[in-house]
Amino acid sequence: MLGYDEKRNYIRMEIDCEVTYRLADSDELHQGRCSSISGVGVSFIADRVFDTGKAMEINVIPKNTLTPSMTAFIEVIRSTRQDDGSYEIAATIKSIKGS
Repeated sequence: MLGYDEKRNYIRMEIDCEVTYRLADSDELHQGRCSSISGVGVSFIADRVFDTGKAMEINVIPKNTLTPSMTAFIEVIRSTRQDDGSYEIAATIKSIKGS
């Protein structure tokens, strides 16, 4: 990629797909939209704010059937309120759940 000047260790990919997520100590599933993912992080749109440091499980569900879904354990690093009242949740990926 000529001219690419990414300063991160892992390239962030902008995506738009469904996610399900839940707090680590809860069985209550919520739905959202994944907006970007990298080798060490993920961001998604949620309907509520989450405190920094919260442990969660997220399942990223691709739009096509060729790509398998990914379940990961994450830690929230930032929640940013959006204009529409939703929240962009940024998190670090702590581990990926095996199948």
